[in-house]
Amino acid sequence: MKSKVLAALVATMAVGATCAFAANPFVDVPSDSWAYKSVVELADAGIIQGVDGSYFQGNRNITRYEAAEMVAKAMAHMDKASVEQRALINKLADEYADELNNLGVRVSALENRVGNVKLTGDARIRYRYQDGSKEKDNSWDYRVRVRANAQVNDRTKVTYGISSDNKNFADNAQASDEKNDIYTDIAKVDYNFGGNNWNLSVGRTDAYVLGNAYGYNYGDVFDRAELKYQNDKFAATAGYGKFKANGSDLDSGYYINDQGKKVSTFSGNDDQKIDGVKTGYGELEGFFGGGRAAGSALGVYYNDFTRAGGTNSSDSFAADDLWGAYLKGNLGKWTALANYEHVKNNANSAVTGDDTADVWIGKLSYGKANFATPKSWDAWVEYINAEDGAFIGGSTNSWRFADQMDNIESWGVGADYTFAKNAMFQVMQSFGTNTKDGNAKDPEEQTRAQFVFVF
Repeated sequence: MKSKVLAALVATMAVGATCAFAANPFVDVPSDSWAYKSVVELADAGIIQGVDGSYFQGNRNITRYEAAEMVAKAMAHMDKASVEQRALINKLADEYADELNNLGVRVSALENRVGNVKLTGDARIRYRYQDGSKEKDNSWDYRVRVRANAQVNDRTKVTYGISSDNKNFADNAQASDEKNDIYTDIAKVDYNFGGNNWNLSVGRTDAYVLGNAYGYNYGDVFDRAELKYQNDKFAATAGYGKFKANGSDLDSGYYINDQGKKVSTFSGNDDQKIDGVKTGYGELEGFFGGGRAAGSALGVYYNDFTRAGGTNSSDSFAADDLWGAYLKGNLGKWTALANYEHVKNNANSAVTGDDTADVWIGKLSYGKANFATPKSWDAWVEYINAEDGAFIGGSTNSWRFADQMDNIESWGVGADYTFAKNAMFQVMQSFGTNTKDGNAKDPEEQTRAQFVFVF
């Protein structure tokens, strides 16, 4: 980009200058230049510095990073910009989003655009296979999601999204099959206050991950009211909400039948779903090794589950209390995650005499695939050791089949590769999978591969 072209842009970006009589810092910008006033005002506001502090060099080609740096400084003065100036700055911020991220400008800052509505979304084509699985003959499916993000004012943001759910290519998504209907998976209002450290979020989210770690027990649609305090070193979250089924994803969990036996809702009992279960929850997190942006964190969390009918009755959700802890370390190109969860599951006592169960999870990753960076990639290996009753049911955030998350010990490997901008290929494979307790046959290994596109 020629800097004389950029000069035409920055002439409309003089959003922070107040001194009309600031001295001209550039010896090569004459007072009779058409851009003189704008250049002087932008230099006085600190948006541009020139070359060697003395030359503007108006005919020089500039790099994208230099342009992005100017945009970043203009963003800092957004509160003083006109509607037209905001629109231009937002457009430039989209163009230089990758460079701005590399310069350390937070994505949250990019999204803080008053009066702007932005549409985003993603599409996924997925293949899943396991010998003997009910999914064996329906291995291919797809999902499309669309989001509208509206910045109401400096503190308030509204997000609404719809999803097609997972539509199977084999059955052609019959209209009578409710699990394939398009549904609202996100509809929430976020209010930021207290110096931007406090956030109140009310409504439905599509990304509630129980524990903010691996998401073993749940990672899906959730209706809640949540208050969060967060800075670069610490975060505290408290909320209350209800799990919502979006088809068949939540038809899981365990209960005790009339014969005192532990039964999985995957057998088809419609009265024993996690859909409608309520939970109060809290989480404390600390960030280290460079703060929250560095990606290293330690967290502890707690969930208290309730359902109409009483916690211990035969027609209630079996799980009661769940707590867990996680540790995530970012070591250069390596990222390590350790996650532990302990759950009180009343269904277990009739089987083992112990109403508690534990799960241990470890994951080691190398590299980082980024949708914005073609040819970026990562590879990972994970380990899961889950006691009988550790999985309470629901839509796990794991890539594995939800009906085979309980009472297992298993390894997994995978890789992610960005083959074009906003387009990624992902592959996962389990191995060494065994049933931990009892004499049930060991589960067959699982394979998954998918293309994901974002827009």
